[in-house]
Amino acid sequence: MAAFTALYDANVLYPAELRNLLMHLASMGLFRAKWSADIHEEWMSSLLKNRPDLTRFKLERTRMLMYKHAVDALVDGYEDLIPGLRLPDPDDRHVLAAAIRGA
Repeated sequence: MAAFTALYDANVLYPAELRNLLMHLASMGLFRAKWSADIHEEWMSSLLKNRPDLTRFKLERTRMLMYKHAVDALVDGYEDLIPGLRLPDPDDRHVLAAAIRGA
């Protein structure tokens, strides 16, 4: 088992090349990949807004393949931590909360 965990934020899941590289590295056992449903929704929504050639169906397929190859990656139960976190960008609190819970 990998010695450490990496929580993938939307900014590294948005570009396909980086997403693929990070998934490959995790599948090699270099680290445990983690993410939340909120993080997935963030990168997918941004891609759909910026890339009209993509469809929700295609991105959902990508999400399902990611879950298939990193079965323990989904972090949940972090929402109760969000109100107590203070960051320069309050919209990033869900990411920090998921990182804390997924560690």
